[in-house]
Amino acid sequence: MSRGFRDSTPFSNTSGSSGVCMMSSTWRDEQHPSFLNFISCFLNENYFRLNIVPIAPDFIFNCGGLSVAFLFVTNWGGTDTASVFRKVQKLKEQFANFYVVITLPTKEQNDSFIYSYIKNGMQLGRPTFVPVRDLEMGFEKIVKIAHARGACKRQDALAKIKAEEKSVQGMEIYLQVVTSIPGVDSHDANVLNQTIGSIEAIAKSSKEYILETTDLSPTTAETITRFFRDPKFYLAPKIG
Repeated sequence: MSRGFRDSTPFSNTSGSSGVCMMSSTWRDEQHPSFLNFISCFLNENYFRLNIVPIAPDFIFNCGGLSVAFLFVTNWGGTDTASVFRKVQKLKEQFANFYVVITLPTKEQNDSFIYSYIKNGMQLGRPTFVPVRDLEMGFEKIVKIAHARGACKRQDALAKIKAEEKSVQGMEIYLQVVTSIPGVDSHDANVLNQTIGSIEAIAKSSKEYILETTDLSPTTAETITRFFRDPKFYLAPKIG
């Protein structure tokens, strides 16, 4: 049997783990030992930890904080096909990320699957069905999908972190500008940010509006409006 993806090398990994693979104990008991050995080796080579647990899907992968569930139909036609679709309908409501991988090595099995898919009223793409030619290819597809979804999740997390960092930097600049106004401290600047908003909005606000929307003193409110309206005043302070 082949090791690693047929179209790529094992995952590049510096943390020592790609995630966790939970295999259904019921599904495991229905498989040939040689195939289970392939799965164990493949997961090990791609840095996944394997746990055998009594779960409803055949597999649940946790990669990068994202759980992805799979049904893996390894013997289409040898089981009650209607029960497969009943299980699919149930599980797709329980898991946001759910795929069905099904081995269809012959034309007859493929035709049978298409007929059953239509007969059972499946909605295209809910969930995604992944037909494969053999067992090893099927499991490789499962791991590849799980790893790809986890990578996307991590990229989303990185993007959020970068956005938060940008927001923090923007707030630092905001505070630097607003506290450069004489008599305005960090507390006052935060109050203005929460109640009025941007520097542009503060600049357009009247003394009366600042007093209505904040707890700043009349003297501070007048200083702020003068700062943005009187050239002699706003040219004096320096942002340092």
